[in-house]
Amino acid sequence: MKKTNSFFKKIISRRNTAKILSDMAARLNIRILVTDAGDNIIADIGQDGEFEKSGNSGNSMVSYPINAGGDDQIGFIKGSEGCALVASVIDCIAEIESDKRDLTSELLSKYREINLFYDFAENINIRTDFNEMAKLTSMQISELLNADSILIILKNENTGLLEVVFAFGEGAEKYTPLKPEDAVIPERVILSGRAEIVNDLSADVELAGILPKKTGSVLCTPLRIQNRVTGAIYLINENPIAYTSENLKLLMVFSSQIAAFIENGRLLQNLQETFISTVYTLAETIEMRDSYTGDHTRRVMNYSLAIGRNLGISGDELETLKLSSILHDIGKIGISDSVLLKPGKLKDDEFEIIKSHTILGEKILKNIKQLNHIIPGVKYHHERYDGKGYPEGLGGEDINLMARIIAVADSFDAMTTDRPYRKGLSCDAAFSELKKCSSTQFDPAIVDAFIEAFPDIKEK
Repeated sequence: MKKTNSFFKKIISRRNTAKILSDMAARLNIRILVTDAGDNIIADIGQDGEFEKSGNSGNSMVSYPINAGGDDQIGFIKGSEGCALVASVIDCIAEIESDKRDLTSELLSKYREINLFYDFAENINIRTDFNEMAKLTSMQISELLNADSILIILKNENTGLLEVVFAFGEGAEKYTPLKPEDAVIPERVILSGRAEIVNDLSADVELAGILPKKTGSVLCTPLRIQNRVTGAIYLINENPIAYTSENLKLLMVFSSQIAAFIENGRLLQNLQETFISTVYTLAETIEMRDSYTGDHTRRVMNYSLAIGRNLGISGDELETLKLSSILHDIGKIGISDSVLLKPGKLKDDEFEIIKSHTILGEKILKNIKQLNHIIPGVKYHHERYDGKGYPEGLGGEDINLMARIIAVADSFDAMTTDRPYRKGLSCDAAFSELKKCSSTQFDPAIVDAFIEAFPDIKEK
């Protein structure tokens, strides 16, 4: 015997449905037997007694199917011929309940989708890293849509080739790099700007000729930035499934979010590059006052970044180090030429004026909100590890890390640069000086990191 249909049983068990059956059985003076599709009895209502076998005179039993508006039978109303009306009423009630169930299920599904999109929008707005954003997006897509592999593909503007910039899913690795046969659908979507669904690759006449050994289903939507299609999101299933237009609409929502993120990232990168270029130009303008320090800014920046990377610094922190090293001497703009460009040894009062460039640098940067975070590196790059530096006599790790890095980079460049009053040291001689002053003037870990990283700097 088959298992009782819980949906139909629930309908019949409701108080209002039971009352309708009872009232109709009483008014028609009949007995009603309700069963599910597996002939499991759900209710026995009305006159007492047993039904006679079908075909005998009198109380012969007739069976009326209940379909609830669908193709499959979910139950039966059994009884005399008078049960036809009862069956019609119950079938109508079951159809209404079935529609309500489907509507409730659809509403719950939409509510879940809305919640996921809300969470996605909240999370993506605080992301600045592309890989973080791509992973979050792929996880959300995976939760809503069935896919073995999710690929974010961009068209290389220089080569015109499609490149997988992010892959998600157990089978995604085999699509990186993208083979020509796997690029057919994304290329078509990018070229036409129209999304595509293929629910059985082997049954598609056009694609079967191009991809004779490919089976499964794919869903692909364009990444559109303003009026340009720059890439696609590509969902791949190894086995055929039934994607729908609703699935396509969902993926297009994600596509628009990803495209906006990529465009905003590009604009932000351009803005940052313009900002860095402006800052660098400012530093070079200051540097031009002293012809003997030509290219000092670039070298100190390169040395500092090499040390930072060797120490594992990355992301925003590395960007802070870059800006700090570029502008480490910005305070010298306030030092008179008679002191700044003096070829001989400085007097005590003149040296005090030179030392003030760290404080002047702080004052200048305080007026630029976007550069406030680099003040410690600029202000403290003449502090000493033993606490005998300036302007505040800080020591050890009390000195800002950026400042400790710049101190090594700046001193190395000063030692290896020719001056009017002396010839610059060789790199090896300068390394010896750094080691000699390690733990007194310089942080020993940073000296070691610089010496270790230096061969890579020279190769560049």
